[in-house]
Amino acid sequence: MEDEEILSMHAKNQGVLNIAPQFEVKNKKELGEAYTPGVAVISKLIERYPELKDKYTLSGKLVALVTDGSAVLGLGNIGPAGGLPVVEGKALLYKDLANVNALPLTVEQVPADEFVTTLKNMQESFAGFHLEDIKAPRCFEIEEKLSKAVNIPVYHDDQEGTAIVVLAGLINATKVVNKNLKDLKVLINGVGASGVATARLLFAAGIKNIAFVDIDGPIHPNSQNYNHYQTDLVKQSSDQTVYESLSDAIKDRDVFIGLSDANVLSKEQVKTMAENPIVFALANPKPEIDPQIAKEAGVAVMATGSSQYPNQVNNILVFPGLYKGLLSTNLNKVDFGLEMAISAGLANMIVNPTADKIVPGVFDDGVVTTVAQAVRHYAEKMKD
Repeated sequence: MEDEEILSMHAKNQGVLNIAPQFEVKNKKELGEAYTPGVAVISKLIERYPELKDKYTLSGKLVALVTDGSAVLGLGNIGPAGGLPVVEGKALLYKDLANVNALPLTVEQVPADEFVTTLKNMQESFAGFHLEDIKAPRCFEIEEKLSKAVNIPVYHDDQEGTAIVVLAGLINATKVVNKNLKDLKVLINGVGASGVATARLLFAAGIKNIAFVDIDGPIHPNSQNYNHYQTDLVKQSSDQTVYESLSDAIKDRDVFIGLSDANVLSKEQVKTMAENPIVFALANPKPEIDPQIAKEAGVAVMATGSSQYPNQVNNILVFPGLYKGLLSTNLNKVDFGLEMAISAGLANMIVNPTADKIVPGVFDDGVVTTVAQAVRHYAEKMKD
């Protein structure tokens, strides 16, 4: 699609969203019911019972989709205004795919505590927060503090969304290569927001042997050029080897998970991996290794983040159904148990996994319903 065509499409209606009324107001009676004096009845009731706002106002079904534009996929730090089209597009997907109402919002790149306070002071207007395109390590601090400060769900798509789909893909990839999930030796290349969250979830799922490589090379427990979120992960791993390079760290690995940059993985490096290796090269728009080259190198199961190839591991499989489920439950946290439940649900959609089919397609029937049901079932389980 040409740039001019894209610009024309978005300019035609000043973006891709609109606000639609639930009631028509055509006479004084309807005006009085929908607005004044009728709303006074609702306002007085909510004054006495604030929790009823979710029943009588939009707040009970509205998700705040928040960005500061500091880490937009493929574009980097383009600022709050630059990040707005991304969250507006995701709000459109929420509505089209799951009939979930989401409001795109931007917040300036203020200190983390100020960012958290800003959202905390708006929480009565929303049923949940979806954080988007916020750079690491700032995103970890914001999510942790915001989750503690509010009583509604907080979800960072670049973290939890990616992690959930990666785990779902790994569950089925291991079936294809006849390996045990918990016995996998994994290497994560790219330990930013998505890399940290993916590692945390894999640890929670029982995978203990994970090595980490980022832009300055392998991460060690005492690395001075990496933040504590990254070095803390290394300390959790059963593998405490001090690697010299990616080439060193990838030897005999069952799995390579790339959340980094294009063309950082070579055919020669893949050939040193364990038998029947699994490669998730999820960098966009170009993967860490071309799928054809990976296949020539002996990769048994290949996934990318792109729709151009089989096995698109993309968080669009998660977020619409996640909030569709959350809005119908009383869950106010997105924890590891919920993430693993969703991963299992997505994996189970593929009855007979093959090398070219380990996760459902973005537009496959039942994806949103499956994720939403996983959330509801987890909520019921937590009640017991």
